[in-house]
Amino acid sequence: MNIDKFKHQHIDILSAIAELRKLAQTGIVDHAADIARRIVAMSGIIKLHLAVEDRVLYPALEASGNISLSAMSQRYRGEMEGIAGSYLAFAGRWNTPRELALHPESFRAEANQVLRVLYERMKKEDHEFYPAIESAEALA
Repeated sequence: MNIDKFKHQHIDILSAIAELRKLAQTGIVDHAADIARRIVAMSGIIKLHLAVEDRVLYPALEASGNISLSAMSQRYRGEMEGIAGSYLAFAGRWNTPRELALHPESFRAEANQVLRVLYERMKKEDHEFYPAIESAEALA
């Protein structure tokens, strides 16, 4: 299974998180419109990424016959449900400039928490999950 698209999407999402952070550091109220636009754009990438994981990646790994990969896939899928739900709620709340401008510190606190968890999850996939997939394929 070629996972290059997943890796590229991670790069795009991590870049978007870094851009959001820069904008927030320079002023949430001043950059509310840009922040909202970037959240909407990032959400599109994340939703696509999640959909392909759920419809293609996890089922393929779980049906692969590789017990280790199947178990890892099931664990990752289960963990991702909570992370995805938190992110989607965050994105739904903060996708308009008005909300950002009215509650900048609430946005900052929630963004720090939700985006940190998302960032850590992608790094874990990049350093544990994806190498395990590639290693199993190399052996097959």
